Amino acid sequence: MKIFIAGICGTFMAGVAQLAKAGGHAVRGCDHGVYPPMNEVLAAQSIDALSGYRAEHLGDAPGTVLLGNALSRGNELVEAVLARRLEFQSGPEWLRAHVLARRAVLAVAGTHGKTSTTSMLAWMLQCAGRAPGYLIGGKPGNFETSAALGEGEHFVIEADEYDTAFFDKRAKFVHYHPRIAVLNNLEFDHADIYDDLAQIKKQFHHLVRTVPGDGGIVVNADDANLAEVLEMGCWSEVTRFSLEDESAEWHARARGADCAEFEVLHRGAPAARVAWRCIGRHNMQNALAAIAAAQLAGVPPAEAAAALKSYIPGARRMQLLHQSAELSVYDDFAHHPTAILHSIDAARARHPEARVFVALELRSNTMKSGAHGARVGEALARADGAVIRGAGGKDLPGAPRDALLLEDLGEIIGALKKWAQNGANSVIITMSNGDFGGLPRRLAAEAETWRGN
Repeated sequence: MKIFIAGICGTFMAGVAQLAKAGGHAVRGCDHGVYPPMNEVLAAQSIDALSGYRAEHLGDAPGTVLLGNALSRGNELVEAVLARRLEFQSGPEWLRAHVLARRAVLAVAGTHGKTSTTSMLAWMLQCAGRAPGYLIGGKPGNFETSAALGEGEHFVIEADEYDTAFFDKRAKFVHYHPRIAVLNNLEFDHADIYDDLAQIKKQFHHLVRTVPGDGGIVVNADDANLAEVLEMGCWSEVTRFSLEDESAEWHARARGADCAEFEVLHRGAPAARVAWRCIGRHNMQNALAAIAAAQLAGVPPAEAAAALKSYIPGARRMQLLHQSAELSVYDDFAHHPTAILHSIDAARARHPEARVFVALELRSNTMKSGAHGARVGEALARADGAVIRGAGGKDLPGAPRDALLLEDLGEIIGALKKWAQNGANSVIITMSNGDFGGLPRRLAAEAETWRGN
């Protein structure tokens, strides 16, 4: 079968492309911008990705066209598909029919931590010899590709609450029909799709409704919004994990401020210990969720925790790009005030004597709209200095008074260099849900030449 994917460089659609090719289909596609890291992943799989949404990219006989949710009516390619009466589907719809229907699906949902938790869970099953299939919304550290069919019965998927397509406004994850669903956290996001938090809760409850009675739901007991979702109705076994409540079925206790080591307790009894390369309380929470889900899939907690010793964080998840005696540079995906706060706190815990500087790109529709109000500014105030790039930065409530509003990458690098060299022991974190115009790579390369660093 020929498959043409419009929006192929998105993390989800790039994963679908890899799965389709692994299934024997002839796959190619296009995107508004062919950009890293997913264009690199696709190139490694010899999947052609054309630039732009031009009708001519379809060719004479494109086969089935999968339309990403970034495309809408009025788009040249969409209009050509409709006018030519070509067969088209959404990515989630195709994935359910051709891959997930035959598997025991483990779906990881949440406002934050989906990519990391999905990666951890897939790696736990892999280390346990289960050969899982997986689709991860990013470039994982332990796997060569972001998606694979696998040979075992389990399939681990990052479950996104963003809408499916212009013709299907349901959340993507309602198509997945998981046997085990992980609900990691729930906050307001995607202001371009949802008017308020209540609408997102409704979508999460739609996911809950698809889990079978003999399946399982792994839920963060510390999240009041998730508790409200389950109060709407739940028909499956619920397993609760918590960092706050030691009476929860699963609990984690840090053995250091940076959470690079922690103890896992199951029903109050020690079950495992973890020593790994990740940092931050949020990553400890992700790991606890993954361990709880892995046990429901038949992997004992000690075995799941052992896998975390060799777990490698994915690209752009507090990824360390440069380190010297006086300077560390991290690249992070953080695009929500809570995620920004978590990353700054993690850096401070790992580098308690250092000053922390942030370069934030307002790139997502929600961030640019100002829907998060003062929370972004309040999170940035936890840093010692901040540079903000993107529309909306001038009107960001609560931003630190000394925050710099800059667009030019050279000027951003210059400001960060000045801060970092004005004293010893500095940490720089770049934050964006895009590639920040290549800033992280440029910054890491130039930091090698900075005097004193």
